[in-house]
Amino acid sequence: MADYSTLSQSPSRPRSTASARSSRSRDVVSTESERTPLLPRSDLNDDIGDEWEGGAQARPRSRASSLYQAIQPKVGILVKRWPSFMALLCLVAFTVGIMILGFFVPEIMQEYAVQAKKFELSSISLHEFTANGAKVRVQGEFWMDPSEVKRKSVRDLGVFGTWIAGSVKSSGSIVKVMLPDYGDIILGTAAIPDVKIDIRANKKTEIDIVADLKAGDISGIRKIADDYLSGRAGVLKVHGEASVTLRSGILSLGTQTLSQNLVFPSNNMPKIPGFNITKLMFHEMQLPNGKRAMEADVNVWVQNEYPIDLSIPPLGFGILVDNCFLDQPRILVAEAETPYITINPHVDLNVNISGTIRHLPAELTDACPGSSKSPLDAFLGDYIKGRDTTIYVRGSKSSSPSIPRWVEDLISSITFPIPFKGHTFDKLIRNFSLTNVHFTLPDPFAEPDSPESNPQISALIKAYINLPGEMNFPIGVNRIKANAQVYYKRRKLGHLSLEKWQAANSTRIPPAREEGPALLVESAIKNAPLWIEDREVFADVVQEMIFGDKGVKLGIQAAVDVEMDTALGAMIIREIPAEGDVPIQPISEHNGGLTSGLSPDVGNLEIVETNENGLVLKAEVNFTNPTNYSASIPFARISIEKNGTTIGNAKVENATIVPGQNERQVVTASWQPNLSGNKGITVGRDLISQYISGYNTTLTFRTTRDSIPHQPLLGQALSKLSITIQAPPLTISNPNIPDDDDPQNPDNPHSPENDGPHFIKSATMHLLSSTAVFVLLSPIKTTTLYITSINATAFYQPDDPELKESKVGEILYRGSFAVSPGESESPRLPVNWDLGSVGYEAVRKALGGSLKLRAEADVGIRIEHYELDVWFKGKGIGAHVRL
Repeated sequence: MADYSTLSQSPSRPRSTASARSSRSRDVVSTESERTPLLPRSDLNDDIGDEWEGGAQARPRSRASSLYQAIQPKVGILVKRWPSFMALLCLVAFTVGIMILGFFVPEIMQEYAVQAKKFELSSISLHEFTANGAKVRVQGEFWMDPSEVKRKSVRDLGVFGTWIAGSVKSSGSIVKVMLPDYGDIILGTAAIPDVKIDIRANKKTEIDIVADLKAGDISGIRKIADDYLSGRAGVLKVHGEASVTLRSGILSLGTQTLSQNLVFPSNNMPKIPGFNITKLMFHEMQLPNGKRAMEADVNVWVQNEYPIDLSIPPLGFGILVDNCFLDQPRILVAEAETPYITINPHVDLNVNISGTIRHLPAELTDACPGSSKSPLDAFLGDYIKGRDTTIYVRGSKSSSPSIPRWVEDLISSITFPIPFKGHTFDKLIRNFSLTNVHFTLPDPFAEPDSPESNPQISALIKAYINLPGEMNFPIGVNRIKANAQVYYKRRKLGHLSLEKWQAANSTRIPPAREEGPALLVESAIKNAPLWIEDREVFADVVQEMIFGDKGVKLGIQAAVDVEMDTALGAMIIREIPAEGDVPIQPISEHNGGLTSGLSPDVGNLEIVETNENGLVLKAEVNFTNPTNYSASIPFARISIEKNGTTIGNAKVENATIVPGQNERQVVTASWQPNLSGNKGITVGRDLISQYISGYNTTLTFRTTRDSIPHQPLLGQALSKLSITIQAPPLTISNPNIPDDDDPQNPDNPHSPENDGPHFIKSATMHLLSSTAVFVLLSPIKTTTLYITSINATAFYQPDDPELKESKVGEILYRGSFAVSPGESESPRLPVNWDLGSVGYEAVRKALGGSLKLRAEADVGIRIEHYELDVWFKGKGIGAHVRL
């Protein structure tokens, strides 16, 4: 009746048969009025009866005489009949009014009816499903509200006309609802029973009917639903039509064909009720065939703003997600069935639904064309990142026998898009750390910009992953991979790329205190490239790690891919956001950083190549790695400096450094002072002179931009890192030098306190031949060097400190002699004594014994193709005196 109440008479198809029927009605009314006594008196009845009977059988008389005879003897009776005449007159007047208003001014009454009608729906309830439709009970109130009519003339005539008619009764009718924009498809039909309504102004009529609804074109309904649910429906036009037989009181108003066009703008269409998924829980289940499956328990709250009262038997649904492309069929993921649901008017629903995921279809897990991600990856990625996505619900066959076939056909032909709110998993990775870290420098033979051309890290990753409460099922992690952005003090350092799957194992950790259950995932990564993007940041990190004592704290923002083992098989969750701090302990636990604990020792120095500008040396280095870190160095070139001047470079190849003691690490050094021009040559000569003189000499090793192949940024970042080590003492195996004291400070090479081991171990003076023989210590173990010239002076310091140092003699030698590796003797060299000097007298008195002398010399040296001039200053040289 609600739909019908909005219908009006079609002005295009007026009915003209009502006039004839109204005329016949007036004849009946007049006859019945004469036969019905207004005053129940027997004599009146007799007279009237005789008069009607006589009138039927007697001859006709004139109307004037008859009227005179009827009035003349019965004036008193006429007075008593006056109310009956008035009633008859009013009835005739009302009838005429209805005719005039209903048939002579139909447009006005139609306008009044359309604007003044009001219907307030209080309840719609489903009585039962039928084979072709359903029986629906409709309850509400109907009334005419004149205040809604815009034109006063229409309002006044309408109020008057409806006051005359009083009420209208419609016999049973069929209402058809069609959609003009969809080819006039029939949306449905409704069989409406007899309804009587009061049409007087503001007189309310309680409506309570049971309508028999039948579904129309199922395919057309599906197309409408698809347009509506997808948002393509703009303006919806609805056309209703019905043939209704009307009566007003005892008057038949005939059969009227009523129609109404309604237009629903898109913003005025019924909206899908609001809903919220309040609980989502996954757990394993056992299928009847013994296989494992996943079951999802969902609690849904649905807002009900409508006066609907119905009970819905269990309905089956399929849950679908998008495929790779929009033009591909959606993928069925799960099957669900609703419980028996009772809906009360204006009462929100709270429904528990269970869905079963039996398996993961291949089209759900296979990578999309041209992409590395599958539809499942895209869906889960949006969900765990908190982005809203969409799932689709489509009806399927129900287990309830009370659901007719047409309902299943209808709901299975419509797919409902359901917004699925994402859920951000805050602090999903609770803790992230690396242990057993192994650094590998870039491969010098790798292609530029390849992973091998970057520093690489091998380590054991430990990650504590919080298990979401929604996952109430056994879970294990088989493999992981990630791409992590690395930050230091909010500045980006670079990114660590783990593009290849890394094997992993997991252990479930029970909840403790305020923390929920977690999964400890461990994975050993090997040779993961660390792409450096900011050399200044990297330099700061390296400086702090090597020289600091507090370590560094790196920030990690990662997207982690995890392969899990579930009841459905292997499932990959991609791009899990991971964020946190990774504290890294300082490389050295010693105060002062790494260099304070290295304790390097250089030995087995040998020359492997010479040229006119320098030579190439190879040495074995023993040192202590004071850290817990290890590193592999396929190739590195390091600058050798002295007081900021480059005098050569060192090369390390295929070296492996382990924590603790590292022995016999081979280093190749190139001695090329000319790289820094004349200054370099001078610095190089002084360095060798200090060394052979027994001074405490040091060398500084520093990385440069070219130290690491294909990594100029890394080399330049490490240029701030320098290590200064002491040159090995000038001794041979098992030296026995009792005269050695503490070495001299190299910053003051001319200090007279120099009495450490030096090039000249001892000397023997021959007085008669005026010659001297020297025992020399060569630091080179495999190559013979040659002395090409000597200009030396010997001095004696008397025991009395108040006496001045005295010259002993000089040696001027322009010949050449060999100095073999280790300890060797020089030939007899001529000595020019300073006769009469205190120094010479001291030598002569020491005949047969020995004394200590100090010597200064300029010496020419040749090592194969390389020649240089050095100076020598030695103190405490033991000189034996012979004849």
